[in-house]
Amino acid sequence: MIYKSFSAEETKEIGRNMGDKAEKGQIYCLLGDLGVGKTVFTKGFAEGLGINEHITSPTFTIVNEYYTDKLKFNHFDVYRIDDPDEMYEIGYEEYFYNDAVCLVEWADLIKELMPKEAIWINIEKDLDKGIDYRKITVGGIDK
Repeated sequence: MIYKSFSAEETKEIGRNMGDKAEKGQIYCLLGDLGVGKTVFTKGFAEGLGINEHITSPTFTIVNEYYTDKLKFNHFDVYRIDDPDEMYEIGYEEYFYNDAVCLVEWADLIKELMPKEAIWINIEKDLDKGIDYRKITVGGIDK
């Protein structure tokens, strides 16, 4: 599935729609260069899950946890992970393998830890189509 976005609000709305359809236990892997809109997408995704808190990227804490009456949302940013073994130190399996919805920014850095059922989302910028243009592709990834 490919989505096109021409503004931050459209990127957020795509995230919101995906979050609205997310189910407990699902893991979303978010890819894209710095500044491409991963956190904007994640803010919309969290809204779709029913989370009204301010969403920030957990670049230095690795994971932020959010709760609603219905579910838990774990938002990871693994940009600073140098070795996938570091994920074992934070107990990633307890986060991934339960009823929570997980979204992992920079998931390609730890792709060998991702379950085969994970949903991969790649956000790309194309300046030839406009400064705010984003192509958001949802699909699998080759391990």
